Amino acid sequence: MNIAIIGAGAGIGLESVLKALKNGHVVTALSTNTDKIPDHPNLIKINGSATSPIDLKNAIKGSDAVLITVGTKNKKATTLFSDIAIALLKVADELNFSSPVLVITGFGAGESKNYLSFFMKTVISLFLKEQYANKTIMEELITKSNLKWEIVRPGMLTNADATSAYKVLPVLQKGMKVTKISRADVAHYLINEAENPKMLYQYVALTN
Repeated sequence: MNIAIIGAGAGIGLESVLKALKNGHVVTALSTNTDKIPDHPNLIKINGSATSPIDLKNAIKGSDAVLITVGTKNKKATTLFSDIAIALLKVADELNFSSPVLVITGFGAGESKNYLSFFMKTVISLFLKEQYANKTIMEELITKSNLKWEIVRPGMLTNADATSAYKVLPVLQKGMKVTKISRADVAHYLINEAENPKMLYQYVALTN
């Protein structure tokens, strides 16, 4: 497979690059900084922006699956995620793109905010409110489009090793517990799902 990973320079994106290459795929990695991505014969690096239609087009054309894994440390008001969605929809329309697009947002975006634990509700309210508001807009734009989408909402991210023992929760339920999950486990899910999509057109929560 040819897998395009947008936001590939760090975090979930970088873990996804490593996992995809380990599984024998060709990877096109788009990031504003690709320096931390180890060179590999099956890896194509593109230094660019996920909000740039030109860069996005170069990254996703011809791919069999696209992973949107962009994050930000900016806790102030941002339009990053909605800007990515707008650029993606423009490019997908131009390319008549029909491969699966798996989009990382976070548990707390969209309707999932009503199912947060008190602790996570407090954390997001105090520190990540603007991020999650824009992630919600991103979800709305993508799910109302013609993309073959899947929204992936991990819990609180850690740098722990992959366990492959995480839970996949496709339904929002009262009392559900979505806590921590490693970036490596999120990457494991994304690559498995890219290889064999089972949750298209669904909102999937991931947790330990």
